[in-house]
Amino acid sequence: MNVDTISDFLADQRDNTPEELQGLVLEFETLWERKLWHELTNQLIEFFNHPASAPQRLQFYKVFVLKFADKINQLKLVDLALKAATQCSDNQERLSFMESVATRVDKENSQDALVFALIAVARVKLDLQDLPSARKDLDKAEAILDNFDSVETIVHSAFYRAQADYFQAKADFGAFYKNALLYLACIDVKSVSYEERRERAYDLAIAALVSSSIYNFGELLLHPILDALKEKPEDKWLRDLLFAFNKGDLVQYDLLANQIKANPLLAAHSKQLREKIYLAALTEAVFRRPPHDRAMSFETIAAETKVKQEEIEHLIMKALSLGLLRGTIDQVDGVAHINWVQPKVLDMTQIENMRARLQEWDSSVEQLGNWIEKVGQDVWAA
Repeated sequence: MNVDTISDFLADQRDNTPEELQGLVLEFETLWERKLWHELTNQLIEFFNHPASAPQRLQFYKVFVLKFADKINQLKLVDLALKAATQCSDNQERLSFMESVATRVDKENSQDALVFALIAVARVKLDLQDLPSARKDLDKAEAILDNFDSVETIVHSAFYRAQADYFQAKADFGAFYKNALLYLACIDVKSVSYEERRERAYDLAIAALVSSSIYNFGELLLHPILDALKEKPEDKWLRDLLFAFNKGDLVQYDLLANQIKANPLLAAHSKQLREKIYLAALTEAVFRRPPHDRAMSFETIAAETKVKQEEIEHLIMKALSLGLLRGTIDQVDGVAHINWVQPKVLDMTQIENMRARLQEWDSSVEQLGNWIEKVGQDVWAA
């Protein structure tokens, strides 16, 4: 395509461009003629980011951008391609388009761009429900990423988002939870729309509850994404349920029983949820006690966790095996000797309890000091 053809193309596109974007299209020709590829790329990104440019993006990419594609930053090239791909007629067209982009940037000096393109290809395959093929693309992308000392945040965020979507489709709730949080760590949550924040918070909360590997929700409870569940009454119960699990609140759990039953996924895992809340109640009962008073009889544990006494030993063994507690069980006397409990996020009530324990410890230390001083007399005075 010669200069005149490019000029004709841009002139034709300018005539069909919304007025607020015509200035940018005018600049394209100037920057093209002066071979200012970096500046031209940035202007194109600004153009493609504008919602009004949507109908023209694919044509701009195929006719104009590909003319100088090898001269610009390849990661930005893929970014432009991703925005253009939103205008493909269906997922099959989008898949072919992004596979051609991946082939174009598959060069030794543009492996970061290749990863970015492979992730995009995998996402389309996820939309097409071709999970095995999507997994191959994600594995290939991950293998390349592992060889980088550093990479642009946009690449990492795209990878973790695609990983999260893959594991969600596979109903692997633990892996989804981990990758979804890693994705959120790569982005500015405030820049995400409320609807997306709400959806991600909801999915994360459900995954945390039904996962067989997650028993500590601290990272989620501290994350600002969870605030999205405070906006609407129909979502607030789920946030309350997470906090009930965090402090082993059996009363609150029972109050939310109707909402739990109404959610198909939670209802399907009701037995597991009940075991989780019992474990949470157990760890909370231990946590409330001072370290020197953590020899608990099975009767005491049964009273505080509402678990039948004959099931207490199994409950404690489960907590020990999961690493929620450390200690030993005296089966003869029916006593659990606990010497460590997994740290957790504290609410104000729990913080107040800890404050009371610290005050008790401070008082004990002071009493011990007074006793030593009295008994030691001149020896300690010296």
